[in-house]
Amino acid sequence: MYMSVIEKDPGATVYPELAGARVLVTGLSAGAGLDVARAFAEHGCRMVLQADGHGPEVVAIGEVLAQVDTGASGEIRMFSDRLTSGETAVKFAQTAAQAYGGLEVVVNLVSFSAADFAGAQSMEEIEGLVSAKLLPMTLLTRVAANRMRLTMTEGLLLNVILMPEVMTSAERAVAGIARAAIAALTRGEAQAWAGEALRINAIAPPGIVDVGGVACLDNEADIAALALHLASKRGKRLSGLVFDASGVASRGC
Repeated sequence: MYMSVIEKDPGATVYPELAGARVLVTGLSAGAGLDVARAFAEHGCRMVLQADGHGPEVVAIGEVLAQVDTGASGEIRMFSDRLTSGETAVKFAQTAAQAYGGLEVVVNLVSFSAADFAGAQSMEEIEGLVSAKLLPMTLLTRVAANRMRLTMTEGLLLNVILMPEVMTSAERAVAGIARAAIAALTRGEAQAWAGEALRINAIAPPGIVDVGGVACLDNEADIAALALHLASKRGKRLSGLVFDASGVASRGC
């Protein structure tokens, strides 16, 4: 599906209309989000970033992005409070929306690790894991969309599930349930906000075990390229879509 979206203009890697856009990226970590954040920073976007924790990896991410020379007036504001509950997610979404007086683009990254897989073996544990992981993302999406509506802003909300390549039946169950949940959310929210010129899309593990022949994203650079495309004028008519990504996240704990 990804290739079918961009194949008509494969050389388009720069989107001047994104310069100055207000962008929120959540879920940054040592292994996720740098390429996405850098892609928007290189377009001169004004960015709000949320990272999971205060470690040296997070500091390094900020330093890398601060060195991006865009030739534009991009700004970056970094937050390192973990979004561990619905309440913290709602409060942060409100804070992020106020940083620049609104948002045009929101990218929520949700990463699953080997440790997450190890702690979810029964169906009850798997469903609980997926629910806990996706709740902050769901509320961030709804709060940000409502803020865009109130400020009469056209925008993109892109939810991304990053997961290592699945190896066991339990891991396949996690991937399948996560895919089904985010697909339902994407369709519902896309329909709910279509009249407000808001586009809701997602990237998730494929819904089949054997991905042979399926055009999957398999690295974060491709995810970043797709995010830019969806945020640009070329993505204005794309909403309610779930794109496939396989084995993007590492298996590190």
